[in-house]
Amino acid sequence: MFKNVEESSFDEITLEKGFYVLHFQNESTETITFEREIENSFLQMHFCLRGNSKFLFNNGSYTFDVLDNRSILLYNPQRTLPINLEIHPKTTLVSLLISIEKFHALFSKESGYIPFLSDENSNRKFYDDTPIKPTVLIVLQQIINSNTNSSLRELYVKGKIYELLSLHFQKEENTTGEYCPFLVDEENVLKIRQAKEIIISRMSEPPTLQELATEVGLNLKKLKEGFKQIYGDTVYSFLFDYKMEHARKLLESKKHNVNEVGLQIGYSTSSHFIAAFKKKFGTTPKKYVMSLN
Repeated sequence: MFKNVEESSFDEITLEKGFYVLHFQNESTETITFEREIENSFLQMHFCLRGNSKFLFNNGSYTFDVLDNRSILLYNPQRTLPINLEIHPKTTLVSLLISIEKFHALFSKESGYIPFLSDENSNRKFYDDTPIKPTVLIVLQQIINSNTNSSLRELYVKGKIYELLSLHFQKEENTTGEYCPFLVDEENVLKIRQAKEIIISRMSEPPTLQELATEVGLNLKKLKEGFKQIYGDTVYSFLFDYKMEHARKLLESKKHNVNEVGLQIGYSTSSHFIAAFKKKFGTTPKKYVMSLN
């Protein structure tokens, strides 16, 4: 069950029996929910590319978050773990559901360094929370951006999921940058992430693209292409969305007036801020604050 609101979407791809990919995209200002029954023979992997999601168990008595750039692995053969998921605004989440039999078939030779595949852990629950590797992040974006109308999409996504699994469980000492389609190595992917942090921290007076590229140590072309591939948007379009979302939260706090919020995110005149806010959310900041009452 998926509670659908404007500007949110859900996509499910069945790769084969016991092997599913779920893609959640919440671009709205509301938290959306998703519920699904799932057998205890399934392994769950959840990748949060941005934003924040929360899983609820036992009617909300137990919860855990999947945060920005984090991945969760969950397996409990002793009890069912139905998905009861809250997807917060501005969140992109990709989930992989795979039966343990299918997983064993894929990784039978690697059970020595995948802990929950070892014989002594075969009937134990397993939980892991790790950062998303840069190489995995690229594959996730390729899956999201795949052509939904293509007759070969399922085959493409299946191949990408195999690549994702191999990269996710790959030993760190064996990791190389050869999987990155546009960059020389993972160091450059980290530079793209650094660029994102810079524009967020200086949102009121962001650097030019050339200044940003120079600061992180990339040429302009790699910065632009790399940012688009990893974050699915141009640098300034990404920054615009981030600024508007930050402005919305400031307005909701009711600690700042419209002029103050506009200045905080880099608008020297309130009229420009009001126009930008309306473009993003379809209403003026003042009307938005009034709607909260």
